Amino acid sequence: MELKEYFNILLKRAWFIIIFPIIASILSMYVSFFVLEPVYESNTTLYIINKPNGSELPIAYNDLLISQQLVKDYKEIIKSRRVTSRVMDELGITNLDSSQLANKISVNAKNDTRLIEIKVQDSSPELASNIANKVADVFTSEVIKIMNVENINIVDTAQSPISPIKPKPLMNIAVAFILGLLIAVGLAFAVEYLDDTVKSTEDVEKYLGVTVLGSIPEFSEK
Repeated sequence: MELKEYFNILLKRAWFIIIFPIIASILSMYVSFFVLEPVYESNTTLYIINKPNGSELPIAYNDLLISQQLVKDYKEIIKSRRVTSRVMDELGITNLDSSQLANKISVNAKNDTRLIEIKVQDSSPELASNIANKVADVFTSEVIKIMNVENINIVDTAQSPISPIKPKPLMNIAVAFILGLLIAVGLAFAVEYLDDTVKSTEDVEKYLGVTVLGSIPEFSEK
């Protein structure tokens, strides 16, 4: 199939190729603004140092290495039932269980440093920040009981976010438009490929391999 034929196929079904992505964009806009619930994210940052409780000794290089290893352990403790259950009790959260609350929490180490970032996502910006701060407080106190070390400092407390992180209407609409356009083009070529009717003398010569000697023109009644 030549480039001109591709162009003719697209031109013949231009209305469909134009309308389909527009409809997809409108549906995406409706879902983004009126169906999807906005999600807010708040975060707090902790600093970890491997220093025994009450110790006045200077920090050694080995302490720094151990601190980086402790980050991995602390990431699991933060989302444990011991921490999440206490957070729910102190905040009076009754519509979630421990595992559901843990799913709202993400813990990440910042570029292999001793900094841990706790992120909490929720439909309420105030609750997201309250959970993040309470998780940091509870985790700090529980680590003292579990590991007998006081080596965590809160660097940044969580603040109530102003705008949601998702959904992102403009991005959703753009993606829907592009996907709708690709699907429309694909359907246009699929319909053309499945259409085996003969519509012109060129089709006769192409598909039947015979030469057309003449054609009867179509007359309109006056």
